[in-house]
Amino acid sequence: MPVLRILVTAALAVFMATGSSAAKDLRLEEFFKGRTSATASLKTITGLERNFSVKLNGRWDGKTLVLREDFFFDDGETDTKTWRFTKKGWNTYTGTREDVIGETIVSVIGNKGYFNYLVDLDPGEGRNIVRFYDTLELSADGRTLKNTARVFKGPLPVASVRVDFKR
Repeated sequence: MPVLRILVTAALAVFMATGSSAAKDLRLEEFFKGRTSATASLKTITGLERNFSVKLNGRWDGKTLVLREDFFFDDGETDTKTWRFTKKGWNTYTGTREDVIGETIVSVIGNKGYFNYLVDLDPGEGRNIVRFYDTLELSADGRTLKNTARVFKGPLPVASVRVDFKR
């Protein structure tokens, strides 16, 4: 009996220790409501590297997160995009953005989110369509969010993107 008591006590101690340090569940509306910022880099298979920062402002109306992203590239270029994420369930969102073709579905499992979407990099008559596969990972303290994206042109990987968001 004493051995069983020691094992149960040890198991409880481990559970309590890991439970307090376990990562929070990712909720887009919680992390991105208000102002956030990010630093990021894009690397292509041709060797091109671009670094940039992002200032974000999110508004949540109880159903839809409108997330304005202002991009500032190291070479002086700027851009603005706006995501609209609509909550469809506890762990699911749909998303649209002006350069995204169609709609994406964001699936959240614990502290991670997954989604993929098509982007036309050359708006207008020319078309240069790539697919992004994004993975979001919320830190244990809930203050930072890492986004890693793989970019494909057809079946070929052509670039990777890393964005580190912070509150």
